[in-house]
Amino acid sequence: MHWTRILGLALLAAGLVMLFMGWNASESLTEELHETLTGRYTDDTRNYFIGGAVAVVVGLALTLFGGRR
Repeated sequence: MHWTRILGLALLAAGLVMLFMGWNASESLTEELHETLTGRYTDDTRNYFIGGAVAVVVGLALTLFGGRR
């Protein structure tokens, strides 16, 4: 297996973990209260979602298209 595919799998796993952490953070009582009052997530929760989504997309691209064929 080529090193770019290994990196892609690692990024994919890290992105899924970050998305899960963001989802857990969004379900907390303080986060729901903040969202109710302001209409948006806190910066930390939003960063989990954005970072996780970017890592999943890049990891998936590297896994599928990385390496020599």
